[in-house]
Amino acid sequence: MPQDEMPPMQHAAPAAADPRRTAFFFDLDGTLAPLADTPRAVRVPAGTLAALGALARASGGAVAVVSGRALADLDRLLAPLRLAAAGQHGAELRGPGGRVRRLPADARRLAEMAASLEPLLARGPGLELERKGLALALHYRNAPALEEAARRAMEDALRGAEGFVLQPGKMVYEIKPRGASKGAAIAALMERAAFRGRLPLFAGDDLTDEAGFDFVQSQGGVSIKIGPGPTRARWRLASPDALAAWLGRLPGLGPVDARAGQAPGARDNATSGSRP
Repeated sequence: MPQDEMPPMQHAAPAAADPRRTAFFFDLDGTLAPLADTPRAVRVPAGTLAALGALARASGGAVAVVSGRALADLDRLLAPLRLAAAGQHGAELRGPGGRVRRLPADARRLAEMAASLEPLLARGPGLELERKGLALALHYRNAPALEEAARRAMEDALRGAEGFVLQPGKMVYEIKPRGASKGAAIAALMERAAFRGRLPLFAGDDLTDEAGFDFVQSQGGVSIKIGPGPTRARWRLASPDALAAWLGRLPGLGPVDARAGQAPGARDNATSGSRP
């Protein structure tokens, strides 16, 4: 079915998920947090942090964030929570026990690619290059007329760079390690004890999330597109606020203290990553 021919269910919220039987995966930008003019301006609302903390408790730690951001950036945005996570589209992977696995990436080649983009940045006010450690992201949200120039520059930077691929997204082009994808990251996390044997659920808003939707659907799971646009996801919620409201209605979460940014007692082993 063409992506623009969406079945009716793609305009509806999914039924409530049982935290005891579901493995929860969430993108961050545009999903848990509203998009902003720059990556640095993004903030996760306190109520969403509260719901995530309560969900981590209710699910026994089966909650992960799967994002293009680096792990350190995810931890900053999700503080005081420290969840299982996949950063840089899965190039970094941290399970509930806290151990981190990173895909190999040629740091020297990344630096050369970043340097090759400097002339475009100098003549393109509004463009922003984000150096993530294992990946590069060229944002053109504040310079939409430069989209084609940004794409060409990233393609030129990639020429001859083995081990890297180009990933388009919402107002951004990214260079990431080959083999890093949100689908592969969710598959790897599903092998961890906290997630194993559960029904996977993934919510995301961007092109980069489609691989995650494909994986969870292959497992009979729940895929949720946040916001408008064509997608292969089976369900849809209108905005990050709508997702937060849906999470707040899940059974078994108990009282949520949005002022503290977490559920009472949420900083236990289910969210701190302190379990072996």
